[in-house]
Amino acid sequence: MRPVPQSESLSARVERLELPFNEYGVDPYGISKKHLKLALEFFAFLYRNYFRVRCTGVQHIPKKGRGMLVGNHSGGVAVDGMMVLTSTMLEMDPPRLAQGMVERFIHRFPVASLWASRTGQFTGLPEHAVRLLEDDRLLMIFPEGARGTAKLYTERYSLVDFGTGFIRLALQTRSPIIPFAFLGGGAAIPTVTNAYALGKLLGVPYVPLTPYLLPLPLPVGLEIHYGEPLVFEGTGDEEDHIIEGYVNQVKDSIARLIEDHRAERNLRRARRLLP
Repeated sequence: MRPVPQSESLSARVERLELPFNEYGVDPYGISKKHLKLALEFFAFLYRNYFRVRCTGVQHIPKKGRGMLVGNHSGGVAVDGMMVLTSTMLEMDPPRLAQGMVERFIHRFPVASLWASRTGQFTGLPEHAVRLLEDDRLLMIFPEGARGTAKLYTERYSLVDFGTGFIRLALQTRSPIIPFAFLGGGAAIPTVTNAYALGKLLGVPYVPLTPYLLPLPLPVGLEIHYGEPLVFEGTGDEEDHIIEGYVNQVKDSIARLIEDHRAERNLRRARRLLP
């Protein structure tokens, strides 16, 4: 895959998306070029200048056709999702729009709900996911769910139990799974505890609390590492023990990516500290 030209404007990258936009710049799912361009301006600044994201392995993501980006959740809030979506727009050539399955609570907030849908992020319902993949879209999934972002700083490299629905989805739609590791989220938002009662009052699962109280991300270097695609045979109607075996294969692949690149990350940090 040839390097993406840094001189190309963000607006031009949105224009190059291979999506069926109509004359008003809106696709059949309600995704809007206007909203994508505005969102990408903000996310690209965070990606390139604030978090200085290091991304490898994008060649494993299909340039065309369906695919599922499946990775670990971390960071208290959805910084990981934003940066993964930005990576497919900035690092791939041609650019691709990854679409995430967001938590249902986001639709309690009208502005957030509008921007989510206009940029291709939809409620994580099975029928939505099936339709997107059958239309050869790129889907981003975090099988750990909200429990993943609830990890404390000391648990930032761990993995909690994965749901199994994503495997049945991959089998049903004959979609390859591209595992990825997201590193640095737990340091960007170093959660020391989660305020569940406060979250309930605000209509969210919890509010992560940091040593400086508010869950505002620090300018910590983030990393995204994509691994080789995993393809499983089946229809999605297999017995639970077979599905769980496939889930464990994906989880093991993500865990290996985390550990391998965590070691590289620590080595780079140690070299910077050398006199």
